[in-house]
Amino acid sequence: MDSVFRTDKGRIRPHNEDNGGVFLNAAGDRLAIVADGMGGHNAGDIASHMAIETMRSLWTAVEAIETASQAESWLKTAILQSNEKVLAHAKDVPECSGMGTTLVAAICTASFCTIANIGDSRGYLFNESGFTQVTEDHSLVNELVKSGEITKEDAEHHPRKNVLTRALGTERDIMADYYTVMFEQGDALLLCSDGLSNKLAQQEMQRILEAELSIEEKAESLIRMANENGGEDNITLVILEHSAGLESR
Repeated sequence: MDSVFRTDKGRIRPHNEDNGGVFLNAAGDRLAIVADGMGGHNAGDIASHMAIETMRSLWTAVEAIETASQAESWLKTAILQSNEKVLAHAKDVPECSGMGTTLVAAICTASFCTIANIGDSRGYLFNESGFTQVTEDHSLVNELVKSGEITKEDAEHHPRKNVLTRALGTERDIMADYYTVMFEQGDALLLCSDGLSNKLAQQEMQRILEAELSIEEKAESLIRMANENGGEDNITLVILEHSAGLESR
């Protein structure tokens, strides 16, 4: 399995509140994460960093993930612990009050990926059926789309597009959504913050993923295009490709 993580502060923001990475456990399974922090001052980058570091630390102790149910169970536990840490820090440090972060995380083995998300950072799957968004945004505009009050086209330019209905670290009883997808040779998984998904259409992302480029070149191309289209936000992504010769894990 090939993987790449990239983050960029974009062209407008003074600093980068996104975080993420790809981490291996003892068995060689991969945990990929993207987190988009929010909050005043530097609280957003503190929230995203704490979430990533908590999950990374827990992941290194995992011996093996054999089934999707094991993957989902691990993600639920790790997300709850991350949420508790961010909440506690926000309570103890006044300047961090109200901070939080989106989270999209995926455990990928040789046969499946189990994905969890909170907020509007997204997971996409590219396979022989095309390029599809796996996750669903936890945002005000997505609720308006689901209720039929606005169209998907309206949502793209809605003035409250960035208002989230869920975020990690903002309340005690946090709930993520979970999805499991088959992961086969030639497939690719893309996790990203809204700094990418707000700047590129799905067709543009698909065109890059299916191009005859190295995985690093694909990541750099996606970030470059997001910046060329405005770069108003931090841009973060992970790409995982199920390549030939992938071992059992």
